[in-house]
Amino acid sequence: MLRWWLGVMLACLSPTVAAELLHVGFGTHKPPYVYEGEPRGLEYELVERAAHNAGFDVTAYYAPMERLHLMLRRGEIDAIATTHERSGVQAFYSDVYIHYQNVAVALAKRGYQIEQIADLGQYAVSAFQRARLLMGPEFERMAMNNPRYREEALQINRNRLLYSGRTDVVVGDRRIIRYLDREVDDQVDVTQPLAWFDIFPPTPYRVGFRRDEQRRRFDEGLRMLRESGEYQRIEQRYLTD
Repeated sequence: MLRWWLGVMLACLSPTVAAELLHVGFGTHKPPYVYEGEPRGLEYELVERAAHNAGFDVTAYYAPMERLHLMLRRGEIDAIATTHERSGVQAFYSDVYIHYQNVAVALAKRGYQIEQIADLGQYAVSAFQRARLLMGPEFERMAMNNPRYREEALQINRNRLLYSGRTDVVVGDRRIIRYLDREVDDQVDVTQPLAWFDIFPPTPYRVGFRRDEQRRRFDEGLRMLRESGEYQRIEQRYLTD
C-alpha cells in the first residue's frame, strides 16, 4: 500500500508538459489540399504534423484568404497557411512547405492561344483570392491592368464560372480544379473538353507567423518531418491520381 501511495504522489509531482495551442488559418475548401472543417488534406496534414513535431497542437480556422490575412494582422490567429512574403502582410515566414502547380484553363471550344501570362490580359479571368499578390510581378501587372480580372473567395465558384461560360479563363491549381469537378457535376456540364495552359512555374508556399519563435520551431518540425520520411508518405497518399 505504501509503495502504491508513493507512486501516486510521484505521479502528481511529475511535471506535465502540455502542447502549446497554435491557431492556424487555412483557406476555404480546396481538396485534395484542404477539406474545410475536416482534419485532413495534403496541406493540412503537412502543417499539422510539422507543428506537432515542434510541440504544438493545431486549431484550424477556415475562411477566405482575405479574411485570414486580416485576422493575422489583428492577432486573432497565430499563423496562416498558403502564403509567402509577397502577401503584403507583415509576418515571420517559414521555410517552403508545399508547392502548388497553377495553370490557366479554358473551354477548349473557345480556341484560345495562351502562351504567356501577359496573354491573359485580353480575357475575363477568374483566380483565387490574393492571386494578384502571390503569383508574381508579371501576373500582378496583368491583374491590375485587366478590368475583367476577378478573384473568388470560394474555389468551387471558379469551376461553376468556367463550365457555365461566365468567365473566359480560370487560374488555379490543376488538382483542385479537377477534384472540384465532381462537386459541381450536377450544376454544370463538366464533360466539356478543356484546354490547359502551363504558363506558370510552381508556386512555393510558406506559413506566416505572428511570432518568430513559433516560426523557428515550426521550421525545425518541418525539417524533422522531411528527414523521417513522413512528409513523403503524406504526399504520396494525397497526390496519387
